[in-house]
Amino acid sequence: MHFLLEALADETGIPERLIENAKILDKHYIPTQYPNGLERGAPTEFYTRTEAEDAIRRAEEIVRFCGDILAR
Repeated sequence: MHFLLEALADETGIPERLIENAKILDKHYIPTQYPNGLERGAPTEFYTRTEAEDAIRRAEEIVRFCGDILAR
C-alpha cells in the first residue's frame, strides 16, 4: 500500500505519517489474508484486539485522506 501512496506523492502532498501507516499495514497483509500466512496456527491466535483496532485506525486515516483527494 505504501507504494501506491508514494506514487500519489508525485501528484499531491502525502503526509509522512500516512506513508508510515501504510508501511505498518503492509506488514499485516499476508499473515491476515491467508490461512497459511503464518508458520502455524490461525491469525486470530496471534493478533490482539489492540493491534486490530490500531490497524483499523491507520486504514481509516488513509481512506479519509484519499477521499479528500477524490472530492477535490
